[in-house]
Amino acid sequence: MTHLTSILLSADRLVLFLLLISMCATFSSLDASQAMYPKTAVGEIEIKRLPASTLVSSRSSRDYFAQDNRLFMPLFRFLKQNDLAMTTPVESQIQPGQMFFHIPDTGPNSELIVAEGLELHNFEERLVASIGARGGYSEENFNAAKAKLLHWLEGQTEYRADISQVRGIFWNSPMVPFFLKRFEVHVPVSTLAESPALDL
Repeated sequence: MTHLTSILLSADRLVLFLLLISMCATFSSLDASQAMYPKTAVGEIEIKRLPASTLVSSRSSRDYFAQDNRLFMPLFRFLKQNDLAMTTPVESQIQPGQMFFHIPDTGPNSELIVAEGLELHNFEERLVASIGARGGYSEENFNAAKAKLLHWLEGQTEYRADISQVRGIFWNSPMVPFFLKRFEVHVPVSTLAESPALDL
């Protein structure tokens, strides 16, 4: 190995180390950050109203739970470019994969630097059915919680659910042990009084 090659490899390692430090700081702030809305208690199901909010998202052609879905890093860079703190929770759609970060209210969205491939979303207040759960952020755990929530919704005659928009809601960073992680599954709902009449 030449001296120049050794220097270049050392520089690459330094860049990687600094990136890991930066990511760890971001993840630490994730677990300490102010929640955008209250958690649903573990093992409970409730109807809750999410406040109006602005989110930024990245998309993948792959499933959200695919190992290399490449969803996180574009959003991580967005936070750094705009000097924004990490917020909780992280929202997701599963197929195809889409990850959403909540944006703190720091001023007009027009001032944000939004890279190609990212989207800004201005959501009005949302009504959802939510189940709270604990465990690793795996497809198996998500599907188990989703099945319980959909089964519960089948017996709720006062609500109409939009099961095409099921979301995973993740509260903790990768550094939190799997047995302590909190997550939710959300299904958008409307009351029958709010739902449009169906043509028969």
